[in-house]
Amino acid sequence: MKVLLKGGQAEIVEKKSRFIAQLRIVHTEDEANSFLAELRKQYWDASHNCSAYVLAGPTLKERCSDDGEPQGTAGRPMLQVLREEELTDVMVIVTRYFGGTLLGTGGLVRAYTKAVQEGLKACRIAEKKSGRVLSISTDYNGVGKIQYILGKRSLPILDSEYADSVKLSTIAEESVLASLQKEITEATAGRAGLDLSELRTYALDGGRPVFLD
Repeated sequence: MKVLLKGGQAEIVEKKSRFIAQLRIVHTEDEANSFLAELRKQYWDASHNCSAYVLAGPTLKERCSDDGEPQGTAGRPMLQVLREEELTDVMVIVTRYFGGTLLGTGGLVRAYTKAVQEGLKACRIAEKKSGRVLSISTDYNGVGKIQYILGKRSLPILDSEYADSVKLSTIAEESVLASLQKEITEATAGRAGLDLSELRTYALDGGRPVFLD
């Protein structure tokens, strides 16, 4: 699955109707309802404020609304775009100002779909990952070897501390942790101390982890 790291906004015009798409990170139904109330107040004179959201959790929760548009022409196509992008913890609202020309069922579906797609282009999106922080302590002879291993695997160094010994930390997905620990142990002849955190949910933003839990 994927998540937004930063929301975005975009506008398209179809036969003089304006479609303003806004996407935001939401984690609960209360946050989603607050976002909708905020935009309804901001765009009080709009023809429609259609919405869709997907929330992660023990079970995926999805909701959508046509807000007065013909049934199935707005909310569901918007939700489908979020599904296709495999996004969670996200809400999109498309505000429509009617331009005087009817678009028809197919035209509405295409317009709302395109508005969400354009809005997504203005967002920062990253893959959602699950892993553990690995804290490493070593002597100065082992630092270069550990840095090489982490670099080879494209794993970030979260922080480092240089004193009588050296302490580094990284984060890695569950699937690679066993082999990573083995490689570090062998490279340092067993002199490196290794400690794992609890399972964390995160995404990488420019190579740096953003924790989501």
